[in-house]
Amino acid sequence: TIREGYLVKKGTVLNSWKAVWVVLADDGIEFYKKKTDNNPKGMIPLKGATLTSPCQDFNKRMFVFKLSTTKKQDHFFQATHLEERELWVKDIKRAITCLQGGKRFARKSTRKSIRLPESVNLSELYVLMKDQDTGVKETKVEKDKKLFNHCFTGNSVIDWLISEGKVRNRSEGLVLATGLLNEGFLQPAGDISKMAAEGEAESVVLDQHDALYYFRLDVYVSNRGGTVVKWVVLSPYSKKGLGSVPGWGIWADSGFFCEGYSSDEDVIVKEEFRGAIVKQSLLVKQGHRRKNWKVRKFILRDDPAYLHYYDPAKGEDDPLGSIHLRGSVVTAVDYVPDAKKHDVEGNLFEIITSEEVHYYLQAATPEERNDWIKAIQVVSKSGK
Repeated sequence: TIREGYLVKKGTVLNSWKAVWVVLADDGIEFYKKKTDNNPKGMIPLKGATLTSPCQDFNKRMFVFKLSTTKKQDHFFQATHLEERELWVKDIKRAITCLQGGKRFARKSTRKSIRLPESVNLSELYVLMKDQDTGVKETKVEKDKKLFNHCFTGNSVIDWLISEGKVRNRSEGLVLATGLLNEGFLQPAGDISKMAAEGEAESVVLDQHDALYYFRLDVYVSNRGGTVVKWVVLSPYSKKGLGSVPGWGIWADSGFFCEGYSSDEDVIVKEEFRGAIVKQSLLVKQGHRRKNWKVRKFILRDDPAYLHYYDPAKGEDDPLGSIHLRGSVVTAVDYVPDAKKHDVEGNLFEIITSEEVHYYLQAATPEERNDWIKAIQVVSKSGK
């Protein structure tokens, strides 16, 4: 086995998207309904296959790649984030190349001369970059008959990182900037930067004067007598009110207002999504009522500390639920009460909230379980 894990796959008959356990071998890809299943739902031969990434056949789905067989069958897979997709694509491409050349699969060395600090805090770096006096300077740019407000260029980001001593050279700057974009702190603006972010260029972030980017919009909302007042945080030291309009709510990352959030309850709920994304992947979760296990996409955010989970086949517009992590306890466990042994085994961990609600989750590997436990422990102590 070269690589294995959960991905979302488009069905070949019903065209519906479902999470499946995917196993990449030297000569093919097998996919299973569940990790514990012995018999695969299907097998895709890699000999003579072609890989398309990014695949833009689906407007509302990001991080999709397409595998086409010699029999003209197309198989579509979706990852949870850019880095995960690139890891799968890299290994599948190399497996196909090895088959064509009659060689055994072997990963190329990933050792690089680039040396970044092991404990880079992207959230702190993001705050420094947004400082109006000493951060990256935002400007107004007119390009291709479009006007971009509060944007900046890719090369200005790299210039700033070097001038502030955060990196030693432009190669290290691109690595760090890519991390900022992957975690949502930077947003691409304009066709050039958007195409690069989707993987159509050698680098996800472009060190160019014509590649434009935005900062993520940090928005909070207050409700005064039934009227929602919107604020955009431009820096940690200044706030600018965007006015008050009855019946309007959050200003989304796309730059458009969203209607229908005028109650205090709705305003409070939307605060959950203000935190920076710390970690995300597919995990298996036990339901509270039926005690059955289902694959869910989990997104961990800090400040405030929340873990949201979604149906991976339907996107991130509406979470199925959220776990407030402030003051919670997370530990690795060997078994789960009320769970049948054949349903789930291995790589289990438990979250107990401050209100003593128990959540049981399963990671794909022991390493992934440890990563999730460490990340949740940090967020639960530091986040609000």
